[in-house]
Amino acid sequence: MEPGGSGVALQRGRGVGLRQQPDSIPSLQAGHVAELVAELQPLLKGCSVREIQPLPPRDLLLIVEPPPTPDGPPILRLRLSASPETARLHLQQDRVLVHDGPEGPFFKLLNEELAGATVRRVEQVRGDRIVRLEFGATPSGRRRALMAELVGRHSNLILVGPEDEVLGMLVPTPARKAHTPRIVLGQAWSPPGGKAGPGADSASLAEVYAEPDALPPGPVKDRAPLSWRVECAVGGAAQLNRRDSLRKKLQSRAQRKLTRARGLVKGLRKRSSAIEGAERVQQDGELLKSVVGNLKPGQSSVEVPDWFTEGAPPRTLELDPRRQPAENVQRYFDRHKKLLRGRESLERELQLAQDKVTGLEALLLAAEDNDQDPAALDAQAVEAGLLDKPQEADPRKRKAPEPRKPYLSYRVHGDLEARVGRTAKDNDDLTFRHARGNDLWMHTADCPGSHVVLRLERGQEAPQEAILEAGMLAVHFSPARQTGRAQVHVAPIKQVHKPRGAKPGLVTLSGGKTMHVRVKQTRLAELLRG
Repeated sequence: MEPGGSGVALQRGRGVGLRQQPDSIPSLQAGHVAELVAELQPLLKGCSVREIQPLPPRDLLLIVEPPPTPDGPPILRLRLSASPETARLHLQQDRVLVHDGPEGPFFKLLNEELAGATVRRVEQVRGDRIVRLEFGATPSGRRRALMAELVGRHSNLILVGPEDEVLGMLVPTPARKAHTPRIVLGQAWSPPGGKAGPGADSASLAEVYAEPDALPPGPVKDRAPLSWRVECAVGGAAQLNRRDSLRKKLQSRAQRKLTRARGLVKGLRKRSSAIEGAERVQQDGELLKSVVGNLKPGQSSVEVPDWFTEGAPPRTLELDPRRQPAENVQRYFDRHKKLLRGRESLERELQLAQDKVTGLEALLLAAEDNDQDPAALDAQAVEAGLLDKPQEADPRKRKAPEPRKPYLSYRVHGDLEARVGRTAKDNDDLTFRHARGNDLWMHTADCPGSHVVLRLERGQEAPQEAILEAGMLAVHFSPARQTGRAQVHVAPIKQVHKPRGAKPGLVTLSGGKTMHVRVKQTRLAELLRG
């Protein structure tokens, strides 16, 4: 049995082909979009959607599995970006920068509507900077299309239904008085206004974007040279823009912390000066004690000879007129004790505050160096206690993100759960970490695809209808979906084994049977819709 795909991980990008700086990168024009669509259409047509991977706030990866070919890639990753400065689409071949931030509802909607669907076509709309990705065999059983409007600061991604009615959008339309928004949920999508089509003298994509210094990594190889140019040029500019944004945020946070730290040092030094006068406070208490019998209630001050100074000059001592004479004397001695108690802790506080000022000054100096990674500097500063961990939103309102599961879950006959692996690595996780020995395992017999696990309680027998429906899922999440029928292996999990050193998704069986499954499209649509 062959694996159904390969794992996809977000890592810190290395920008192997980056050559140009952000301010020298022109945005994609309509003619460039036409060239990219012509290159991507044959690569993406017929691919099965594995999942949509969010890259908030405005990017995503559409992860698809192409029909198997002798030397073809097991998966393709289509990058769609609605970034105002670097809107683009291309195959993602290099590693991806980790994106931080909350995942909005649009990403969840795309996974619900498109996971398991088939890419029918990729086409340009009106010869403009708009791309339409059309999908069939969707979980709902109804046609869906993803509109990528790559129009500068108004860029957006919109999901539409069979009649082009808007089902969701990445960037909500701002509410404006006396202005009817173009994109409204439930209403038909319409293209943005303006002149459509490339200009007659438009330069080609290869003329505008320099050839990358490095060959593309990964299994796509030379199948998408224009896409690789866009990834290195525009995608590289997006990385640099993001680094610059992170740098400015880091500098702003560090400067605010530095201002507060310097204020703290100033206050602590003032307290230190007061502590240095602790002995004088004790002496004043002794002087006041020597004349306590002469004090009268309601006095605000008294003049006494200062026996601790040569010549015993007169010294004025302040009194609290609300206190009795003896209480005023005790007040001086209490203050003396308090100053002595705070001396040791104050020295520690002052040293820590001075160290923080030094650390923040060094951080700001490092942040000015363009060769320094601002994300790494930020993490180091948080770990060192110089900065607080940045908050993306009010933590009281933010829900903890649900951990990603290695499978999709569906309900089959008898309300039994059928789990479908997402990728080859996920297939292994599903079969050997998220299944019990009595569960039934399924996989297409003659082609790669997802592992399917039908969950059963101890001693429970699976109804034949449930087995057939789980088998339909195994066929649907494999290249055999094109024919709608296939031989499917069925075996208890305890008879499924992982050979030592085998690639992800590859297993052997020590038992089980093979059954012929014919997909009933109506029932399959109900299963996918849930």
